[in-house]
Amino acid sequence: MAIKALGYVVIETAQPEKWDEFLTELAGVMRAPDAEDGAALYRIDARPFRFRIETGAREYFLAAGYEVADAAELDRLAGAIRDAGRPVEIASAEEARLRGVAALLRTSDPAGNTIELFHGDSRTDAAFVSPKGVPAFVTGPMGMGHAVFSAPNFDETVAFHRDVLGFHETDMPRFQLFGPEGPSMGFAFLHADNGRHHSIAFGEGPVPPSGAVHIMLEMPTLNEVGKAHDRMKALGYAESATLGCHMNDETTGFYVQTPGGFDLEIGCDSLVIDPASWETTRHEAISTWGHEWAWQKAMKEQEAAG
Repeated sequence: MAIKALGYVVIETAQPEKWDEFLTELAGVMRAPDAEDGAALYRIDARPFRFRIETGAREYFLAAGYEVADAAELDRLAGAIRDAGRPVEIASAEEARLRGVAALLRTSDPAGNTIELFHGDSRTDAAFVSPKGVPAFVTGPMGMGHAVFSAPNFDETVAFHRDVLGFHETDMPRFQLFGPEGPSMGFAFLHADNGRHHSIAFGEGPVPPSGAVHIMLEMPTLNEVGKAHDRMKALGYAESATLGCHMNDETTGFYVQTPGGFDLEIGCDSLVIDPASWETTRHEAISTWGHEWAWQKAMKEQEAAG
């Protein structure tokens, strides 16, 4: 047994009103009743929340919360993490209750990325109703979506998530992002024990000031992705990557910069794998079409300006 799925994300912000607009008006996420401690909660399905937005002094991705099977597995992982020399903080019963789980621990990987592990997830009978008419997000056993981080000590960090936490390699490419003469950059796309191509991923490089690279939500259709893309433009949010289709997980979508500085990928038609029989791939390109990144546009503009 290992990780079941991505359950939720926790974000700190000094501009909660902007996050509320971003999540409800752009992504079409549903505002839930606030937590007892004042955090703003947002739903995409029957879980009481998938986004927990905490008001603070900075813009920062605090943690990604991943579900495990049961109390015994959580205890086993706590021991394995300690044996690997990483910290383990056992959350109080009150903090676990505020997360909507039975028990919770917190750790960090060798790059300093914070991971929460929990068991005993909860659901609500209240219907999910998107303020923008999104009929549903693709979740279920595949969880919320995925989270992507950076790691300067790439090999060590990937080994921790694979050998200690129990994620599995899906795609392990190296990309020449800056042309054939530039340095290559390692990436690791890791799946949990479900059909989502990757529930966590890492790029080789410094941890960004925002604390994460991006998170991903899966829409049910390309039509819903397109409507979200229009809402992004109407609301004036920065597009981080144009519409395109990834080669490895086959997701068609776009990237938009969140108020926290990291990106949100909104996509559809993602590849569903068999986690028990999947053999690791090493794709040589990021996308089959599209996905012109903001930094690529900026480089072209600089070149055109001389």
